[in-house]
Amino acid sequence: MLEPMRILIADDEAPARRRLHNLLREDAGVTEVREASDGRVALQMVIDWKPDLLLLDVQMPELTGIDMVMAVGAAQLPLTIFVTAWDQHAVSAFQANALDYLLKPYSDARFHAALARARQAMADRQLRAVSANIFRMLASQQASVAPVWLERLIVRSQRATQLVRVLDIDWIESAGVHVILHVKRTELLHRIALSDLASQLDPARFVRVHRSLIVNIDSIMRLEALSHGEFAIWMNDGARRKISRTYRAALERSLGQPL
Repeated sequence: MLEPMRILIADDEAPARRRLHNLLREDAGVTEVREASDGRVALQMVIDWKPDLLLLDVQMPELTGIDMVMAVGAAQLPLTIFVTAWDQHAVSAFQANALDYLLKPYSDARFHAALARARQAMADRQLRAVSANIFRMLASQQASVAPVWLERLIVRSQRATQLVRVLDIDWIESAGVHVILHVKRTELLHRIALSDLASQLDPARFVRVHRSLIVNIDSIMRLEALSHGEFAIWMNDGARRKISRTYRAALERSLGQPL
């Protein structure tokens, strides 16, 4: 018995979507197929519908396939096969954890081989999920510990050591291997990498909106729509920063609503 598989086709060209649809009809294990014609719609469908397999074009309006994968994040990304006419994106695709890369025009046999590979990967993922669930059940019987987020930072300089309340921080920007804390219109250099600090902050209050920028949600004054679906963010201290398209979905999830 084949495991049921739900598949999302994301491609801005209707003939390309029809060809994939026709090929998928030949597989008895495919139970449902949906389509998206641009990257923004595909991103929302991945988050809401959670397909088992994503057949993804690279060049699409709103968001490219690579940008979409980065916005979804590894935790929510389904098994992904890139189906595209652009071979120069292959390296980026595999860096984004793609399962396979079909270069148009591809043969029926090549497609079915990729689909069989996806089915095997899906079975392996389900087996790992069962093992992880068993481990979590055993661990929960021993202890249930909620994450402890930072409440204060000890910020040292040549002149003094300051104790900074995390909730007083408006936004944080990368400064080489360190960060600059923006606290009530003052700037403090803190010797820690941005990614390390991000992992210690409460995600319900702090969200990363750029690879070099973290903001306190409560310190956001307004959002300004730019071109091509991009936004700028205005902070309470008057600072204006651009939201990276890669991290826009993370901000929308934190706010609980689309921009």
